[in-house]
Amino acid sequence: MDKIYERSLLFDFYGELLTEHQKRIFEEVVFEDCSLAEVAEEHGISRQGVHDMIRRTTKALERYEEKLGLVRKFLFLKERVGEIMVLTDDERVRQLSKEILEEL
Repeated sequence: MDKIYERSLLFDFYGELLTEHQKRIFEEVVFEDCSLAEVAEEHGISRQGVHDMIRRTTKALERYEEKLGLVRKFLFLKERVGEIMVLTDDERVRQLSKEILEEL
């Protein structure tokens, strides 16, 4: 899984467990592609401080996943439901599979 996609999933599942400060800085660097210098200036901290915040926040998200495994379960279910859609000839099963995938 590519690093940006992985970080995105971790943030989607566990982002609400972060502080507002962590969320803001993580979003700006990872998703908005702002430089460390830009974020540091905007928040009145050093570039090293931003770098450390991103590193600590990423580690926190990874620890949440280790303990809860929600991303792993999500990816497993998504893959299995996709397989069901491909393997079945029953239109009702395909429709239900599609609905499940949309809800995931």
